[in-house]
Amino acid sequence: MRFVIIGAGRVGLRTARVLREEGHEVTLIERDGDQAERARADEFEVVEGDGSRESVLESAGVDEADALGALTSDLNVNFAACMIGKHHGCRTVMRIDEDYREEIYQKYADEVDEIVYPERLGAIGAKNALLGGSIRAIADIAQSLQVLLITITDESPMNGYTISEVALPSESRILAFGKDGDAMGIPLPDDSLETGDRVAVLADFSVLDEVRQLLVGNSSLAATMGGD
Repeated sequence: MRFVIIGAGRVGLRTARVLREEGHEVTLIERDGDQAERARADEFEVVEGDGSRESVLESAGVDEADALGALTSDLNVNFAACMIGKHHGCRTVMRIDEDYREEIYQKYADEVDEIVYPERLGAIGAKNALLGGSIRAIADIAQSLQVLLITITDESPMNGYTISEVALPSESRILAFGKDGDAMGIPLPDDSLETGDRVAVLADFSVLDEVRQLLVGNSSLAATMGGD
């Protein structure tokens, strides 16, 4: 596949490297001369210029691209590039930084194919690595929703209960279940929770501590992980 990426900074260049390693063709657009030269030194095709301008995108081959990734730190540039890319038939992916607001998300979410938040994804990865243990965040679904992969412990208040007997707080729900050592699948009401079993739970940020305490039973760890 062929990709056009706007921004040869930290996020854009790393994304381009991963795509190239998988055998895809990547062209980068970068208006900063030093960053453009760094990408060329990494043997990427680079078009210098403003990625929010159609003429620059056309020079990068947007007409032949399968997808466009607008991965600069400038939200306005990213959105303009995505709108041009969509006009040319590309799948569009737009970067929004960690400090985005709900109204910004709502404004752009329906206009592009995918929104990514590199800072939050990086923070989740770092938090998981630091804390380890029985809880791992695996996805952000929306601004206030997260999917957790939780391993049932000996101390879990729900150890020995069935899925149907687990009363999660608020609108939280169990999405998948797997016995210790087995693949995860659709949870069944009579599946019993035992030490080492895993559950994937969708929960609002406001009730994450309650979910952790209910399924893990370690209040000190739950308190540690309470802040995002």
